[in-house]
Amino acid sequence: MTRLSASTLANAPAGVRVPDYDRSQITPGIVHLGIGAFHRAHMAVYVDDLLKHHPDWGIVGASLRRPDTKEALEPQDGLYTVAVRDASGTHPRIIGSIIKVLDANSQREELLALMASPQIKIVSLTVTEKGYCHDPATGELDQHHPDIMHDLANPTAPKSAPGMLVEALARRHAAGVTPFAVMSCDNLPSNGATVKRIVAKFAALREAALGEFVAGVAFPGTMVDRIVPSTTDADRDMVAGLIGADDAWPIMTEPFTQWVIEDHFPDGRPPFELAGAQLVEDVEPFERMKLRMLNGSHSTMAYLGYLAGYEYISDVMGDDNFVALIHGLMTEEAMPTLDMPGVDLGAYRDQLLDRFRNPALKHRTWQIAMDGSQKLPQRLLGTIRDRLAAGQPFERLGLGVAAWMRYVIGIDEKGETIDVRDPLAMRMMAIAADAGDDAEALYEGLAALTEVFGSDLGDNQTFGETVATHLDDLFEIGVAETVAELVETSATP
Repeated sequence: MTRLSASTLANAPAGVRVPDYDRSQITPGIVHLGIGAFHRAHMAVYVDDLLKHHPDWGIVGASLRRPDTKEALEPQDGLYTVAVRDASGTHPRIIGSIIKVLDANSQREELLALMASPQIKIVSLTVTEKGYCHDPATGELDQHHPDIMHDLANPTAPKSAPGMLVEALARRHAAGVTPFAVMSCDNLPSNGATVKRIVAKFAALREAALGEFVAGVAFPGTMVDRIVPSTTDADRDMVAGLIGADDAWPIMTEPFTQWVIEDHFPDGRPPFELAGAQLVEDVEPFERMKLRMLNGSHSTMAYLGYLAGYEYISDVMGDDNFVALIHGLMTEEAMPTLDMPGVDLGAYRDQLLDRFRNPALKHRTWQIAMDGSQKLPQRLLGTIRDRLAAGQPFERLGLGVAAWMRYVIGIDEKGETIDVRDPLAMRMMAIAADAGDDAEALYEGLAALTEVFGSDLGDNQTFGETVATHLDDLFEIGVAETVAELVETSATP
């Protein structure tokens, strides 16, 4: 079978949606750092909707770590398939908004030169929480991160996302070019303000005047939402059959998509609202809602579900006790911490539960469980802090944290090895080895990780009693019984 490319696009079967614009006329206005699956299922689709009438907003993507996306998309002229899956089937669409992909390791200077050029108005990012080289517990730049230390020593040859942004902004500043807007599309609380603080700090460490300049750059906040499972070889075969060509890296996703953007782009932006995005003055309440309800639920299901033997989130949702647990987590513990006038949080919760149940969306619990040390502060611990401050219980959230602690020891309930993917994996497994079978010792060791729990939670007696009790139950009676007991206790009047 032939490979998907510009020359084979015309052969796509009827019913496959293809770009409705002349790609040869598209010019770049956006550079995107971290050109992974989520960006290609989300922002790149919104931009694709706009290019027919706004051809100067094409995307140049950059891989900061590995060249695999470039290697997959370059022979395809940047084209790829987004396959939307639900109970009615799989619906393919070929996306053309990414006009080029650069590998930052081998094409660093080309990437920096492009970012420094006046035609680029926006640099967006999906580099995951760990890509910002920060302390997730405080939201501050980690000045001892190896990449940050490298970039401060070699500012014109940066490796990190903050280093890349600052070097490109420094070049624009020196040339008298208006700075681009920096738009994070990652799951960080107050992502615009957080990334601005990180990047401005890095710039100030390079040079005080540069720090002042970067502090004046626009960092619009966003809230992004679309579930994007990993692509499998079976997915590739299925997509090839649908589009009549081989696609090295199609994207699987759900019908739902949401994008809320703070409207702060001094040098201009595409009319994102025409593609369905919501432009607002303050995005933070929407970010918090999504992090605490969707992402907090996802992480809780990932750790508990994986340990209980469930491979996919939809499998977890086939267990009535888990459904009751997650419904209660959102309704009783997360929703009371949210102030969202005009938003029906109950309807949002029900929508999330329906999305989690989607049987066609094979979203692995193991995939969601990755990088938990970076995700817990945003997804669970912020909600717990608010509950503690209000003197309110957080049993379900506490169980989510305990499940993470049980998961990161690297051994499941059957004695099988868990492939724990996390920047702190080695430290956490060393803590687990020292603790042995002692749940309390394991809790104390992990709770002492201040980059996860800050300087407050590890010493909080209520937090410790709640999480350690659940952790002990997970070891003594297992996940299924622990969840069942919590659900039963919560249902008792």
